[in-house]
Amino acid sequence: MKLRKVTAASATVLALALTATACGGDDGGDGGSGSGGGKKITVGIKFDQPGLGQKTPQGYSGFDVDVATYVAKKLGYDADQIEWKESKSADRETMLQRGDVDFIAATYSITPERQQKVDFAGPYLLAHQDVLIRADDTSIKSPADLNNKKLCSVAGSTSAQNVKDKLAPKADLQTYPTYSACLSGLQNKAIDALTTDDSILAGYAAQSQFKGKFKLGGFKMTNENYGIGVKKGSDLKDKINKALGDMVADGSWEKAVKKNFGPANYQYEQAPKIGDIKS
Repeated sequence: MKLRKVTAASATVLALALTATACGGDDGGDGGSGSGGGKKITVGIKFDQPGLGQKTPQGYSGFDVDVATYVAKKLGYDADQIEWKESKSADRETMLQRGDVDFIAATYSITPERQQKVDFAGPYLLAHQDVLIRADDTSIKSPADLNNKKLCSVAGSTSAQNVKDKLAPKADLQTYPTYSACLSGLQNKAIDALTTDDSILAGYAAQSQFKGKFKLGGFKMTNENYGIGVKKGSDLKDKINKALGDMVADGSWEKAVKKNFGPANYQYEQAPKIGDIKS
């Protein structure tokens, strides 16, 4: 009789153990098989910059997306484990500080002011302020030639004002709501030039509908060191730096540049060394 009681008790314990094991298996099943434990990693990108970070019906594309996907892979996350979040310029520091994202790759220039609030891995691309002009325009050969020209300024951008203040004081600034609107104006000759980072300009010019219609001036008016932003003090910084170094070493970086900017004949700089920030 005593033996039967022990056996029944043992059966109960065994059943509970099996139930617990099954529950544990379900938890693990949510995680997938990656070394990231199957958990999601949340990455901030731009959603509206062709060639860099763009949300399309087919998914997400652009150089920043390719860099972020490579980095996430090195951190142990497959592409389907990445949750993409739109990171508008004005929101980036706040998103990192609040923990809304794990890292941000969104044409995020490293500046002393931003370094007070967040940490940066990289840089992974050295861009420059430049102008985009019509392919058949031979009248703009230097920044000074923008004097008396209609220069497109996107609402909220300081790029065009910088040109007027420092290089071409007689430039006629025209404010448009978006870069796409500027491109339309450039195409129909309502404006003469559009200015922002050369990587952004190349991304727009590389779109199929604009292929061969525009060219970059190649003026390199400023240095823009694109970094990957992380929360202040995050141990991700060193891991991301290692991943970026691997991306350059195995040729993936150059492949991504050519894929995303090639149609615009973008004269890109070679991959910068980690920590080498050009002033």
